[in-house]
Amino acid sequence: MFGVLPAQASPGPQSDRHALPLGPPGLTETRTTTTLQPGVTLTRIVRGGEDRALRWTVEVSIPGGDTSPDPDAPPTALKDRASADELAAELEQDGFRARVEEVTTPKTADYAGGTLGWRVRVGSFDSQAAATSERTRLRTAGYTGSTVYTGWDGDTADRGPWRVDVLTIDPRRFRGSLEASYGPDLENRETTSELADAAGATAAVNAGFFVLDPRAGAPGDPAGVGVYDGRLLSEPVSGRPGLVVHDDGRRTEITRFTWRGRVTGRGTAAHLSGVNRVPGLIRNCGGNAGDLPTSSPLHDVTCTNADELVAFTADYGRRTPQGEGVEAVLDAHDRVVELRSPRGGTLPPGGSSLQATGRRVAELTALARVGDPLKVRTTLLDGQGRRVPTSPRTDILNAGPELVRDGRLHVTPATDGMVRPDDPSFYYGWVHKRNPRTLAGVDAAGRTVLVTADGRGTNALGLSIAESAGVARALGLRDAVNLDGGGSTTLVADGAVLNTPSDAAGERPVGDALLILPRRN
Repeated sequence: MFGVLPAQASPGPQSDRHALPLGPPGLTETRTTTTLQPGVTLTRIVRGGEDRALRWTVEVSIPGGDTSPDPDAPPTALKDRASADELAAELEQDGFRARVEEVTTPKTADYAGGTLGWRVRVGSFDSQAAATSERTRLRTAGYTGSTVYTGWDGDTADRGPWRVDVLTIDPRRFRGSLEASYGPDLENRETTSELADAAGATAAVNAGFFVLDPRAGAPGDPAGVGVYDGRLLSEPVSGRPGLVVHDDGRRTEITRFTWRGRVTGRGTAAHLSGVNRVPGLIRNCGGNAGDLPTSSPLHDVTCTNADELVAFTADYGRRTPQGEGVEAVLDAHDRVVELRSPRGGTLPPGGSSLQATGRRVAELTALARVGDPLKVRTTLLDGQGRRVPTSPRTDILNAGPELVRDGRLHVTPATDGMVRPDDPSFYYGWVHKRNPRTLAGVDAAGRTVLVTADGRGTNALGLSIAESAGVARALGLRDAVNLDGGGSTTLVADGAVLNTPSDAAGERPVGDALLILPRRN
């Protein structure tokens, strides 16, 4: 449940003119604001209340039937109308009350929207337990599906409730520090509260997307751009946005990034494939030519490439990844001290390494000789190919999609890899439906704003991506972007988790977090 805010908070109703654009006009909305430290406020917004029209139901997975364009496709939440009708007819024959519902989604800046597909649902229940009982009966009859709450569908007529927390950093009064932290190393995960506690942070939110499944790389590794203290420790998903922050809380911005990486030695050079990630596994894609199935961004997909050259710093972890290939190990003076095959192992103090796989092995062995120096250079570029300068006071966190640009709604799921033409169910679950969300941006006054919205419950519906954009603009953000959400969404203040993370196990360990630190004397 929500933590208790400090006693100086002052709640009050919100006029429709400044209310969040969630549900119909006229819903009750209260805002409670407290000062956490000079220049930092936390506002809790509660909009709407219990909506008796919302129900529990069972959403049945639709297989590829006789009428499907692809009868061998795996079951999904959405399919074409004919496949949905076919499944509904089968359910009716087996004694279930089934209905077919069309799912339409709004247009965005880069996606036409319209009909995503059709879903099949069974029953309408007052409680989750009753819906779960019906799901059990369906499974016994040979069907698969999940219990869902209709408040998560994103209907604009829903009356809530919504629970949104807003951290605002005003650089005119802020004398602390705004910093990103990935913990002791990149390859492991820590909870947002652990990262906040270790740094003595006043407040924190979870930040960028990261590897979760060991089959997709090293759990905890950023799945996109990661710049910490001015150092590029994870390469961008080419063309996707990042949140740029500076430790004084000023000049926060959202920029799209690409990069270049080169290693030089013995009078020749080679291009890098990545930085601090398992060779061959490119989470969220957007890498190099030759990556499969694509070199374009593709969210929550791990692309592969058998021929890679990846640089590692000591920030990665205790040991570099193991596997076939060759690894050139460098000491603190960038001299090769070892060539090891298979690759993987510890690094010298202050050292680094380069790992090559497939056809890149010959390239690396031609460059690296024990005792010779190797120089690794990485350059961060903006969307126009211009070099992005960084300093030890700069952090950049991976994000996407964009939500607001120059004060206007600007939602970019297609550009950022959330649209899969052959899998509308992904868009349905990730973009269209309501989920917990974490957002970030900057307002016209130059204030950095960090937002969390709880979801996946009956007492907090969550936000669709379109609703997230509307909330960001209603909060006055000039530019805004979506960070990692779902079970990762976490807000910490004064040593306590103040929101309700949606994972059944509680607070989820994450890849990195954005920390607000007090003034250091």
